[in-house]
Amino acid sequence: MSQFPLADRLASLPPYLFAEIDRIKAQVAARGVDIISLGIGDPDLPTPEFIIEAMAQAIRKPANHRYPSYEGMPAYREAVADWYKARFGASLDPKTEVVSLIGSKEGIAHFPLAFVNPGDLVLVCTPNYPVYNVATGFAGGEVRYLPLTDENDFLPDLDAVDEATWKRAKMIFLNYPNNPTAATANKEFFARLIAIAKAHDVIVVHDTAYTEIYYDEAKKPISILEVEGAKDVAIEFHSLSKTFNMTGWRVGMAVGNASLVAGLGKIKENVDSGLFQAVQEAGIAAMRHGDAATAELRTIYKQRRDTVIDALHKIGINCRVPDATFYIWSPVPAGYGTSAEFVSRLLQETGVVVTPGNGFGKPGEGYFRISLTVGTERLEEAVSRISKL
Repeated sequence: MSQFPLADRLASLPPYLFAEIDRIKAQVAARGVDIISLGIGDPDLPTPEFIIEAMAQAIRKPANHRYPSYEGMPAYREAVADWYKARFGASLDPKTEVVSLIGSKEGIAHFPLAFVNPGDLVLVCTPNYPVYNVATGFAGGEVRYLPLTDENDFLPDLDAVDEATWKRAKMIFLNYPNNPTAATANKEFFARLIAIAKAHDVIVVHDTAYTEIYYDEAKKPISILEVEGAKDVAIEFHSLSKTFNMTGWRVGMAVGNASLVAGLGKIKENVDSGLFQAVQEAGIAAMRHGDAATAELRTIYKQRRDTVIDALHKIGINCRVPDATFYIWSPVPAGYGTSAEFVSRLLQETGVVVTPGNGFGKPGEGYFRISLTVGTERLEEAVSRISKL
């Protein structure tokens, strides 16, 4: 059988983050070791029953069996606008400032195709979700990374970006609450970024999929659209995946500046046929009636967070207590080498899978990420094994 070379855009991709971990995991499992996976951020809890019931009713409607609109049903976009107004106080025109997505990853991956020309400079805050830089590369853009460090509360140092870079930059990708560091951003930070972006015509791309996973009402994460002037320069990507345990449903939205939303819509018009309308109807039910279910979810994650944090602190691993997301971003214990060396040793000796920080970008070296996406008993077992190591 003939073997054909991959296109340069694929051949230049970095090694898959979990490839080596998967190889070691298979070896350890072959020895009969009970594997506890705290690596991938995929909720283990089921989608709430009322959302499933809404889907069951919607899927029986013949009108939903046809091609949907790429931009989303008017009722879905109205529900998004209403949810943003109720949650963030942000006003959106559902006709021009909201577009449906087949999961936020799809929209993020397509967005640079609408605005980045070959050679354009794109700033990416890192450690980061790898889709930002991969999507930029697919569009022919040049990536420049802005490091997120503990010393700066895992926010980019905007003052460290020189004037020439701001003038050349086409867009900036950022993500708060942040994956993997679990950091959050406040209005003062967003206001500074918006002022810089307006002064230099930089597009602000904000991925905010984790706003509803938080642990203190006084520290609720915000939308960039809460800040005055944001709609002049920003598009925000959100998702129902983490909010309502709907990762497999692939349902999200992009909102904000009308020309940015329209540009993304133009790409989607040519590459996909829209989000299945029955899923949109289920999404409407989630946004209209899901607050209680999400509050219950936060209670569960808080118990899990506290279980892991208490155990790590007792053995001298001084990680931050996250205010949001279901991740714990922890420094590698002294004497255990690099992120990859620690994760490999942990897996081989205990059967516990965590994610090496450097897999999210160079500034992630020296850290590892724990996902709180298994039950409390399994988490207790995992931290017990880590403690013994």
